[in-house]
Amino acid sequence: MIEIKDFETGIPFKDGSKIISLDPRENISNKKKIRELLKKIAQSNTANLKQNVDNAYHADAMIKAFHPINEINGINEIIEVLWRPLLHSFPDLERRDNIILGGSFQNRVYVSTVGHLTGTFINPWLGVPASGKTIHLRICEVHQIENEKITNSHILIDVMDFIRQSGFWPINSSLGIEEMWPCPITGDGSTFENLDEKLSASSLKQNLTMQRSLNIKPEAEPGVTKNIVREKLIDHPQKNYWHPKMMWYGPCGIGTARGLKGFIEHHQLPFRLTFKERDYWKIGHYVEIGDGNYSMTGGWHSIQATHGSSEWLGYEPTNKVITMRVMDFYLHNEGLIRENWVPIDILHILYQLDIDVLKLIHKN
Repeated sequence: MIEIKDFETGIPFKDGSKIISLDPRENISNKKKIRELLKKIAQSNTANLKQNVDNAYHADAMIKAFHPINEINGINEIIEVLWRPLLHSFPDLERRDNIILGGSFQNRVYVSTVGHLTGTFINPWLGVPASGKTIHLRICEVHQIENEKITNSHILIDVMDFIRQSGFWPINSSLGIEEMWPCPITGDGSTFENLDEKLSASSLKQNLTMQRSLNIKPEAEPGVTKNIVREKLIDHPQKNYWHPKMMWYGPCGIGTARGLKGFIEHHQLPFRLTFKERDYWKIGHYVEIGDGNYSMTGGWHSIQATHGSSEWLGYEPTNKVITMRVMDFYLHNEGLIRENWVPIDILHILYQLDIDVLKLIHKN
């Protein structure tokens, strides 16, 4: 029996800070308000864009964003770097939220979301030629809230999936299935009810306990073969937390997998063989939330690893040390983790391996 010891997953914070026990009524209010503010931004026009962004964000707000945007500072950059180009490329843009979670971590209050920005791709975006067709931009966000406005955001738009929908595929083939992420099987991803705080805490505890088990690394044992690692992952302590019909929704470039064996075969095994030298908690989570039957965590960066083989994504090993921008959203159902939505900034990972995906589009 392998003992899984408790350890701190969050970024250390200053002495004297306290973890907030967020009033459920405040949590519901935050989720409703942020949903409406973000919806208005996505559906803005030239005349009201600035006002809608001003209503949602503090003047000095900062966004940590997907590659190649990466970082945005202040209202003007939020408008000119992110939203005006998006609305120019997708003039009929609208927002569709599949999951909206709220909660607190350390001394910060958050609202996090999973969904899509849907529109017709009329003008080029990020250098990708316009297709004139409908695009569903997969977007996952974490927003820190102060005084009913956003002070900091982490935003991952799946740019690789946008490239795929635009008719290009400049990287190696996915092992999983590429598809549009569905809503939760329970149909309750956007709930504005007074949720049981004990249930929220239980969901987060199950999430973190499973994540802690991932630091047990059979691939690091001396002399193990790929088949042995596969068998050890099937019998790994993680099996105690995943539902028999689990769904793992990965980013474009990895794809979707079903069941523990599918997850291991299409993502976890090649990932572990490629990044044997890795630390899940090198920097830590900036957010950990439990909200009813859901939980989520995020790290920017949450993983530091050495690129040591071609098993994952199929590129020859570089031995470069890279970091990963990751969020995890979980549905807890029937006592186990039923679904896991996992945005990862694939373009950022490949860029660290000297692979510029956006440039490759124009070479094909």
